[in-house]
Amino acid sequence: MSNSEIIEKTIDFVKVTLKNAEGGHDWFHTERVFKSALFIAKDYPKADPLVVGLGALLHDIADAKFHDGNENIGPDKAREFLQSLKVRKRVISHVEKIIRNISFKGGNFKQKFKSLELDIIQDADRLDALGAIGIARTFNYGGYKNRPLYDPEIPPQMDMSKEEYKKSKAPTINHFYEKLLLLKDRMNTDTGKKLAEERHRFMEEFLEQFYAEWNGKR
Repeated sequence: MSNSEIIEKTIDFVKVTLKNAEGGHDWFHTERVFKSALFIAKDYPKADPLVVGLGALLHDIADAKFHDGNENIGPDKAREFLQSLKVRKRVISHVEKIIRNISFKGGNFKQKFKSLELDIIQDADRLDALGAIGIARTFNYGGYKNRPLYDPEIPPQMDMSKEEYKKSKAPTINHFYEKLLLLKDRMNTDTGKKLAEERHRFMEEFLEQFYAEWNGKR
C-alpha cells in the first residue's frame, strides 16, 4: 500500500471515529492540524512525511480528557489501526510516541520523547489553540463542561501538576493564562513561532476587550 493510500484510509478512519466528538476536538480540528503540520513540514525536508501525516491525523483519535483520563486509549487505537494497514513497525512506534507526548498537560509536564516530526505536529496542534479558532474552541469546551465564563474571585493557577491540570474546573478565562498565552514561547519550529505571534496578539486584544465589557467600560 502506498503512503498516499495509507493517508487516505487514515482520513476515512478518523472522520468516522470522531463523528460525534466535542466540537473543539472533532474531525475539523484534526483536519486543521493536519494541514498546518504539512505546511510547517515544507520548511523541514528531513521530516518523514508519512509520520507527520499519520501523527497529525491520529493525535486526537481518543483524547484522554474524554476517556476518564486514560492516556493509553489513543495510542492503542492508533497502533491497532495502523497495524491493520500493515504500516511499518518503525512508523507505528513513532506515531504512538507522538500521541503520548503531544499534549500540553499543564506547565509542569516533562515531555519524554523528542523528534522533528513531533515538534512539527505539536506546533500545528498548538496553533489551533491560539487565535480566533483557539478562543472559539476554548469557550466551546468550557460550555461542554458547564464551566463559568469568568469569576474574578478565582485566579489562574500557574503551577499546577499534570493531575491538577487534568482535573481543573476553573472558569474558561483562566485557561488563557494557564495554557493558551504560554504556547507562543513553547513553539518548537521557527515556522510555528512566526505563525503563533499574530494569533497570540489577537488573544491579548480579545482579553482586553473582554475585561472592558465585563466591567462596563465599552
